[in-house]
Amino acid sequence: MRPLEGIRVLEVAMYGFVPSAGAVLGDWGADVVKVEHAVTGDPQRGLRQTGTFKVEGDPNPNVEHANRGKRSIGLDMSTPEGREVLYDLVRRADVFLTSFLPSARTKFGIDVDDIRAINPAIVYARGSALGPRGQEAGKGGYDMTAFWARAGIAATLTPAGVEGMVSPPGPAFGDTISGTNLAGGIAAALLKRERTGEPSVVDVSLLGSGLWSMGHTVALSLHLDKPMLAGPAGAHGSPSNPLSGLYATADSRYLAFVMLQPGKFWADVCRHIDRPELADDPRFATGELIAANTAAAVEILQQTLATRTLAEWTRRFATLAGPWAPVQDSRQAGDDPQIRANEYVVRAGELELVANPVQFDVAAPQLQAAPEFAAQTEEILLELGLDWDRIIALKSAGAIT
Repeated sequence: MRPLEGIRVLEVAMYGFVPSAGAVLGDWGADVVKVEHAVTGDPQRGLRQTGTFKVEGDPNPNVEHANRGKRSIGLDMSTPEGREVLYDLVRRADVFLTSFLPSARTKFGIDVDDIRAINPAIVYARGSALGPRGQEAGKGGYDMTAFWARAGIAATLTPAGVEGMVSPPGPAFGDTISGTNLAGGIAAALLKRERTGEPSVVDVSLLGSGLWSMGHTVALSLHLDKPMLAGPAGAHGSPSNPLSGLYATADSRYLAFVMLQPGKFWADVCRHIDRPELADDPRFATGELIAANTAAAVEILQQTLATRTLAEWTRRFATLAGPWAPVQDSRQAGDDPQIRANEYVVRAGELELVANPVQFDVAAPQLQAAPEFAAQTEEILLELGLDWDRIIALKSAGAIT
């Protein structure tokens, strides 16, 4: 049994952030009903071009990632009939999940007081761009603006002299991270309700999530009163540790060393690169001396590691004691044997999707494909107890798809 079996989530949200929270809750066993506009649906369904990638036809990974395993109902909340159906869904839900701005929540009658008047025990969860308080609480935003640019990530990653800023590594980067944060908050609120009977209002923002991901950096910056600056493009990495940084291989690939105690691992690295004499080199006899002679050690490692391919070093470093990793692109990561062994990529319908990072009882979630637009509208209405005459009347009124 999955942890959230029996929990009903009503999702009134669009694009990537808040729907990804619904996807995680669904992975954990919740029954997630996604409310989409009766005519246009979630605008994310029309997103075909992301960077250099263009998707033709269905299934569309841009939709599937954040909507797998849900059920979709096409509903026009602006009509009295549609609002009535929405409120019927609210009555039977444990969680109301929304990305709508405060003005839209007021317009459609779905703000906290509106929903709590119908279901006082419901957990009300909001995902926003900039948080629920402050002068800009009513403003919208995306992961590029609130998470990536405003929270300090882009500026911290962009080397001096580079025009503009480093862009996010792909679509919905901050959305997916923030959505997982929101799902965790909802799970905690459900536990609180189980123990105390008191429901919560759960808030997660893109800005807050971006800042949390920069927590160490921002704390250091505030303490030292200066920003963290990116090293120059192509730089090795740590200025005081040759075993913490990037090295090129013979096939123009890269590997990353992160051995924060260089004195502990230096001799082992020297053996693995067939340079055992360096372990006895007086310049590198202690951790302090290694730090003082980082430039010389980096030059030696650069020259040596450039003599073999990444595949060759991967075989040699299988027994290396210290942490290291190959630098992989998104396609290579999809085939990584360790990723596959842990079922971090799993099948959902016709596609392979990344599973959420939480596993229970050493098992990957069993994913299902995302619903087609409004595919379960009639099924959901029948569960509410509506008969076919009422369903036909709702369709005639334009309240449902």
